[in-house]
Amino acid sequence: MIPLASPPPLPQRAGIGLKPDHYRAILDSAAEGLWLEAHPENYMVDGGPRLAWLEALRERHPLSFHGVGASLGGPDPIDSDHLGALKSLIARFEPAVVSEHVAWSAAGGRYFADLFPLPRTDEALCWLAERIDAFQMALRRAILIENPSVYLPLKSEMDEPDFLVELCKRTGCGLLLDVNNVFVSANNTGFDAAAYIDAIPGHLVGEVHLAGHEADARRGANLLIDTHGAPVAEPVWALYERLISRIGSRPTLIERDANIPAFDTLMAERGRADLALARQLEAA
Repeated sequence: MIPLASPPPLPQRAGIGLKPDHYRAILDSAAEGLWLEAHPENYMVDGGPRLAWLEALRERHPLSFHGVGASLGGPDPIDSDHLGALKSLIARFEPAVVSEHVAWSAAGGRYFADLFPLPRTDEALCWLAERIDAFQMALRRAILIENPSVYLPLKSEMDEPDFLVELCKRTGCGLLLDVNNVFVSANNTGFDAAAYIDAIPGHLVGEVHLAGHEADARRGANLLIDTHGAPVAEPVWALYERLISRIGSRPTLIERDANIPAFDTLMAERGRADLALARQLEAA
């Protein structure tokens, strides 16, 4: 068993995704319990204003690193340059959480600007578990893995909750449960989103994501796309309430990567999640 780092945990509060549009507003904000999630790939540079802002912001707010470039499910070897840059950032900024996706984004030496899900087969499970193990060993810490958005039915030998739980058992990683991804995938492939939420063991969930989606106008309203470019939809809020009423409060991120709103608008959504978390803490 390798020694794994155990940084202080995130607060049981709501956080927001870190965007340059909001650097100054966050620094000036007096919001209590706010934590920030950054894509480390945006900070893999030697210097400059982004790193300076991140240094200033982490003095006031806990950080989570949410990676999008590891391609843990892909066929290519894990990129050593990317891994080295990530290790350096983790050593410098000491994020409370490091997470990645149950997905692939590179093959044959080419990188694709999207996160593609894997078939839920025993072969894919073994491959992904091996790579998560290697990734965690290199980082010397456990990570959280996020459930993907799915747009078409995939070859499957098991349900997604069972696939994720088995990954956690084999590797010691935890789950970053993206509730919007559950809703989008359920709509697109026909499973029961509430049953999925109910099947996830609470002790594995280290963080929750809430985001917006949009219908693909080219295909009518039946196909939903995980755009992160809209407010959290009411059915997603309902699933979130269902989740935390069962497992209790978890650090919850309001994720917005497109159509970035004003800081106050984003913080209002954050406030709604924070209120739901506070109710659960009071009930505990």
